Amino acid sequence: MHKTITSPQNPYIKQLLLLKEKSRERRKTKRFLLEGKRELSLAIRGGYTIETLLFYPDLFSESEAKVLARYNLEVIEISKDVFQKLAHRSTTEGVIAVGVCKTHELEALILNDKNPLILVAEAPEKPGNIGALLRTADAANVDAVIIANPKSDIYNPNIIRSSVGCVFTNEIAIAPSNEVITYLKKYNFNIFSAILQESTPYYQQDYTLPTAIVVGTEATGLTQEWRDAATQNINIPMQGVIDSMNVSVAAGILIFEARRQRNFN
Repeated sequence: MHKTITSPQNPYIKQLLLLKEKSRERRKTKRFLLEGKRELSLAIRGGYTIETLLFYPDLFSESEAKVLARYNLEVIEISKDVFQKLAHRSTTEGVIAVGVCKTHELEALILNDKNPLILVAEAPEKPGNIGALLRTADAANVDAVIIANPKSDIYNPNIIRSSVGCVFTNEIAIAPSNEVITYLKKYNFNIFSAILQESTPYYQQDYTLPTAIVVGTEATGLTQEWRDAATQNINIPMQGVIDSMNVSVAAGILIFEARRQRNFN
C-alpha cells in the first residue's frame, strides 16, 4: 500500500515546494526534486539515491510506480492539484521524485580513462547554459565536467530540465578555481584556456594527452588565474562582427576537436 496526498497545503508538499524553489533549502537538506520518466531513469542509472516517488495516476500508472518501488523508495499517490503545484513544467508525465544530492568533490572524481578529457566551466551563471554544457559534454563523452566558482547549484530545476537529465550521468565536480588548478596540475593535465587575447587558434593544439579544456562566461571570460595556469591559451577564430559566442557552443567546438584527434589520429 502507498500513501495518498490530495492537498497542496499538506506540510510535506510545502517542504517539497521549498526544495523546488530555494537553493538554500537544497543545500541545507542535501535533497532535490526531479521530474519526468527519463530524468528519473537517468538519476537511477547515475547511482543517485531516490527517497520518494510521487505520482499522479492519470499520467503515471500505479503499475509503473510499483515497478519503481523495488528501488526501496517511498511511493506517494498525489492529486492533480498537488502535481500541478510541484511540477516545474507541464509535460512531466505525472512523476516527481526526491533525490539525495551528491557531494561532487574533486578527489571523488572517477576517471576511468588513463588519458582523460575534462571540460572545466568557470563561474557559469545561466541554468540554460549549464544544462547545455552538460549535454555537450555528454555528447562528446568527456570523462568529467568540473564547475569552478559556481554561481548556481546544479540541482536547480532549470539545470535538470535543460540538461535533459544528463546532469545525473555526467561525472561532475564543483570547487573554487584555485583548487581545480591544483588538482589538474597534480594529475599532469594539459590546461587549454579559451580566451581571445594572447592565444593561438584551437586547431593548432594537440589534445591527445590528459587534457582540460576551460571555458568562461560570455560576459567576462576567464579570470587571470586560468590564463596564468594554462599550458596554452586558445581561441576560436571569429569570422563575423561580434567577438564572442555562446559558451556551450564554444565548448562544443573545442571538445569535439579534442575528441576528433583522439578518435582518428
